[in-house]
Amino acid sequence: MPGETTSIDYVMEKASGPHFSGLRSPTAAACSSAFADGNAPRQPFVIGVSGGTASGKTTVCDMIIQQLHDHRVVLVNQDSFYRGLNTEELKRVHEYNFDHPDAFDTEQLLDCVQKLKSGQTVQLPIYDFKQHRRSSDSFRQVNASDVIILEGILVFHDQRVRNHMNMKIFVDTDADVRLARRIRRDTVERGRDVNSVLEQYAKFVKPAFDDFVLPSKKYADVIIPRGGDNHVAIDLIVQHIRTKLGEHDLCKIYPNVYVIQSTFQIRGMHTLIRDRDISKHDFVFYSDRLIRLVVEHGLGHLPFTEKQVITPTASIYTGVDFCKKLCGVSIIRSGESMENALRACCKGIKIGKILIHRDGDDGKQLIYEKLPNDIAERHVLLLDPVLGTGNSASHAIELLLRKGVPESHIIFLNLISAPEGIHCVCKRFPSLKIVTSEIDVALNEEFRVVPGMGEFGDRYFGTDD
Repeated sequence: MPGETTSIDYVMEKASGPHFSGLRSPTAAACSSAFADGNAPRQPFVIGVSGGTASGKTTVCDMIIQQLHDHRVVLVNQDSFYRGLNTEELKRVHEYNFDHPDAFDTEQLLDCVQKLKSGQTVQLPIYDFKQHRRSSDSFRQVNASDVIILEGILVFHDQRVRNHMNMKIFVDTDADVRLARRIRRDTVERGRDVNSVLEQYAKFVKPAFDDFVLPSKKYADVIIPRGGDNHVAIDLIVQHIRTKLGEHDLCKIYPNVYVIQSTFQIRGMHTLIRDRDISKHDFVFYSDRLIRLVVEHGLGHLPFTEKQVITPTASIYTGVDFCKKLCGVSIIRSGESMENALRACCKGIKIGKILIHRDGDDGKQLIYEKLPNDIAERHVLLLDPVLGTGNSASHAIELLLRKGVPESHIIFLNLISAPEGIHCVCKRFPSLKIVTSEIDVALNEEFRVVPGMGEFGDRYFGTDD
């Protein structure tokens, strides 16, 4: 009995983990291995923090790190990647522009970021601001982490560095405040006199800010006025980071992908419908339950208007009114399995149909379509339980666009999605939304989703014998 208890606890603990099956692997065998290993490395969340000199970037970073105390966070300062000055440059150090992009070794910075993202440990250089050289015998070791923060005045300047960032923050502080802070920092921490600090500021720092730092502000996702004094902004940023850390990696890449929150019930139902030995009756029953959850979640992404009603106690209740112009479109035939759940949620909803011939990985031949005449005026819930290659879905979406449906009015609902399909659809149609209950590992050589659940339509309608 003690052995059984341990086993059950272990299974329940594994089921309560993140509700995605794993990351894409190059082969089907590797896919199965990745699925079996729940500890496979995940992509860290990379944050870029930029702003003028002494704007409070480090303070903002420290506050974010303190609030993310239950996650592994590493801070990578761009200052660590200053190029060491040679003998000639050291003789004319007061003429050297430390605020120019060429003053940094961006290639080494990129290499460090790439290694950290791949889960490797890296040795960061340590720069001596008094000697203007890197320390030759000491480094700062940084381990793989959940969150990587890149901080520096010019971390937004190079597009290659920006491309690694999931969030870009610009700390915006008044120029006079920044100058006062710089004078205090450089005289106390870096051994310089006030006159040299002011001369360097007027000759290099301010022109570099105007030429390189300020123009990079346009790349920021979030601008924080007053730096570390803006506690509200930092709290909101930390909340967003926590949300993203709980998401599948693809949700970090594509903000229009939504995976419904995992519970034991959802994991349990997925376990049942993925079991090849389940009865048809149970497969349909638990599939319908999951479909209903996906439909309800998808309806939550529709626009709404505020509405007040009078309750039976003669009180006023302020709520919302549902979107009226709505229709469903099922991709025949698996998509038809989702129609009953949609009708149960939306009384009298119109449902159109699209039939696309699928041959291997190519799903481009339109066989049949019957859509509401006024579909261009409606929000559309596109129904297909499995998103595989994304070819059939893309063809259906193209048809809806030709019918005049705005891309942003399409919500694609499915039970499971392959990463390949998400990439295909989201790259071509970045304004639509995808709502799914789980993201699987990958497609195999036969373009089937793995671990998947087989031919959904055949299993649901009983034609798999």
